[in-house]
Amino acid sequence: MRLQHFHLLLTLARTGSLRASAQILSVSQPALTKALRQLEEEFGTALVVRTPKGVRLAPAGELLAARAATVVREIERAREEVAWHLRHAEAQVTIGVSPVAAILLAPGAVARFGKRWPQVRLRMRDTLYPRALEQLRTGELDLALGPLPGEGAGRDLLVQPLFESQALLAARRGHPLARAKKLAQLVDAGWVLTGPAGGPGDPRNLSFDATGERTPQVRLECESFATLLALMPSLDVIGIMPRGFFDRYGPAMDLVELPITDVLPNTTIHAVYRADAPLTLPAQRLLDAFIAEARAQRKG
Repeated sequence: MRLQHFHLLLTLARTGSLRASAQILSVSQPALTKALRQLEEEFGTALVVRTPKGVRLAPAGELLAARAATVVREIERAREEVAWHLRHAEAQVTIGVSPVAAILLAPGAVARFGKRWPQVRLRMRDTLYPRALEQLRTGELDLALGPLPGEGAGRDLLVQPLFESQALLAARRGHPLARAKKLAQLVDAGWVLTGPAGGPGDPRNLSFDATGERTPQVRLECESFATLLALMPSLDVIGIMPRGFFDRYGPAMDLVELPITDVLPNTTIHAVYRADAPLTLPAQRLLDAFIAEARAQRKG
């Protein structure tokens, strides 16, 4: 098997056409067909299904294409890293950050990193799990910073805890329950769910009574904290927020912290990356910068 075979399979998956794939790969259609036949003989099964409208990957082809995409990305990254070592060419690191990581860690970490690695281009993406873990597995992200699902990240990912994020309950100033001190007083309130169900922003994770039978009413679901900030000042809903996020934006949006005396769960922010694909040198140095920034935050 050659690298060209991987490119062939991925191009067929993208175009669904032998002719279009041959044009993209700058080969003749007979040569492409021959290469495909050789690949199928090597694996002992059909990798594509021919239809009147073109071709599509067979189940075995889909499995191989998923692996091929990873191989191609890793080779491209290896070339990029070697080029950087040889010519100090521009390198790139793509990192996904949760809202808390973006606010509390990213400014300092990126500044630290930029002083020593000014030629490396950073691509910062707003991500929430489980999507962040999916993007790590497909190679769209080199590194992700944020919370993890209750079941963990999986054996194929490496996880490093960075810091604990404190949670609080927030509502608009003047909310009828803005002075509530116990969670039991809030079970019948309207709640907002931020992020995925079951995540740190899900009020159904809170213990409102000893039996655990009463659950809050989720009236609003927001995928991002930006949407949450836009809506909460005008609605009678209560939401869970990371303290660092609230301290930065809450007062300016006329939100208040509820004086809850019950213990609220904290969330651990982790750095996550693939176990089967070592971080490039720039990505490792960026991770080091985030670790140093997290350490500085804990000391502060």
